[in-house]
Amino acid sequence: MDLQKKATSPRKGGGYFISFEGGEGAGKSTQVNHLAEHLRQDGFDVVVTREPGGTAGAESIRHVLLAAGTQGYGPAMEAILFAAARTDHVDRLIAPALKAGKIVLCDRFIDSTRVYQGTTGEMLQGYIALLEKIAVDGTIPDLTFILDLPAKEGMTRANSRRKPADIIDRFEKAGISIQENRRQAFLKIARMEPGRCHVIDAARPVEIVAAEIAAISDKKIHEQNP
Repeated sequence: MDLQKKATSPRKGGGYFISFEGGEGAGKSTQVNHLAEHLRQDGFDVVVTREPGGTAGAESIRHVLLAAGTQGYGPAMEAILFAAARTDHVDRLIAPALKAGKIVLCDRFIDSTRVYQGTTGEMLQGYIALLEKIAVDGTIPDLTFILDLPAKEGMTRANSRRKPADIIDRFEKAGISIQENRRQAFLKIARMEPGRCHVIDAARPVEIVAAEIAAISDKKIHEQNP
């Protein structure tokens, strides 16, 4: 398979979309960069992005979302802000990249909103689902890696990696019980959507995790474009 070298598309009508999900300290950003390097070495055109953010407009909303002062807005307002950022992100970056036949790797996407805002109550889940449908307009990841790590270990890792000048966002400040509830919510999504989601044991060494992710990605992309 020689997709980008032949200027063909990894999937019908567009590129290939991979998202990375998981709790704090699971190593999502690290694994995004490892996979990007692996795919580029194979000749693919890769776009690396993140949420909230990825475009100028979405990055502006990111600063609002992560600020401690917005905590009083509540999950419903948070979901609206995430949807606004995601709409701009999809319209201006992700969808055009996929249409151009590129592989997009995104550090967090729809599943993080489902978990961080959607675990507040069943009524809000329907509200978030509607916002999601509007924001993504059919642009759903082809493949999602959920990096799984016990919440306590994840926070220990996150704290050890943090530099003195780093600002701790309000989602990272949540207690261990809340972090563990989020972990279980991610695992529930994986059970509900096994075709898209792959749970990865993130407690292992970085290189071993990266090798597993690369192998799964290669297999999935090939299956879609034999």
